[in-house]
Amino acid sequence: MSADTRAVRPGEELDAERLGAFLAEKGLAPAGTPLEISQFPGGHSNLTYEVRAGAEAWVLRRPPFGTQVATAHDMGRELRVLSHLAPVYPRAPRPLAFCDDPAVLGARFYLMERRRGVILRKEVPASLGLDAPTARRLCESFVDALAELHAIDYRAVGLGELGNPTGYVERQVSGWSKRYRDAATDDIPAVEAAASWLGAHIPRSGPPALIHNDFKFDNMMLDPADLARITTLLDWEMSTIGDPLMDLGTALCYWVEAGDAQAVRMFAFGPTMREGMMTRRELAERYAGRTGRDLADIGFYHCFGLFKTAVVAQQIYTRWKQGKTKDERFAAFIHGVRLLADSAVEASQKPLL
Repeated sequence: MSADTRAVRPGEELDAERLGAFLAEKGLAPAGTPLEISQFPGGHSNLTYEVRAGAEAWVLRRPPFGTQVATAHDMGRELRVLSHLAPVYPRAPRPLAFCDDPAVLGARFYLMERRRGVILRKEVPASLGLDAPTARRLCESFVDALAELHAIDYRAVGLGELGNPTGYVERQVSGWSKRYRDAATDDIPAVEAAASWLGAHIPRSGPPALIHNDFKFDNMMLDPADLARITTLLDWEMSTIGDPLMDLGTALCYWVEAGDAQAVRMFAFGPTMREGMMTRRELAERYAGRTGRDLADIGFYHCFGLFKTAVVAQQIYTRWKQGKTKDERFAAFIHGVRLLADSAVEASQKPLL
């Protein structure tokens, strides 16, 4: 077991014998090689494992057990994105094998190369040495990596049919509004206010791009020898072709600043409040400078990122309230819904730029 993995959670075990036969069939490991399987603890959607056979190691991705929403956990789609992207975008891990037969592990899955690096969470160990100058350079790299992703000619790399950029923003607003109403448990006027404002202020999108849709620090690996160098971008399951400012808006919604209200700081997703980190405004300005894109409507995209994250928090809370999960941490998510919704309304009224 590696330092960044743990024992597989009960009920999420993999059939080592069948997996070993699949590895042998694909030429990744000799038949009969004992496997060591552990699990990465992060993430809330697809399950991620480390599979070791002697000195070799791979990462295996599969849908959650018991899921009924196949389109939300499309392994073939995620594999397709990485297969086309890895040769031109070095931060994308290289896929190695795909299994289309659910009889092997109960669902379709794929294996990709095992990469190693530092993943930043909200609390950063002092031993990492993330000082103010390094934090500043890391922010620059963060924006540059997003700009480089959006500059990829997605048609030239074979991803032209990945999504439909026409009407993308409007579909996202209506879709996430419906998801909220389907999962609502409490009367939270700010959520409906944000949804209404977004629906009435759909911007005209610029040129479409390949977007990641969950661009944040804990989906990145950093070089341990230089924390300002982003080596890997993980979790491509929501990537599509759409308005790249939706990607920027999502990144901004995760970006909590030192000057934000205490309640907001309590829900920080990463170490963005540390000394040396850019502000949301500085991130947006650097992105505009790197891409030349018009950010006149950045308030809309920031608002949408906060609104969407509020809906995700509501969905998680609803699962807890209905008894579908026993994790008591989720009981507090309703407070996050309220906070994010209030922040979305504020973003609609006070744009960054």
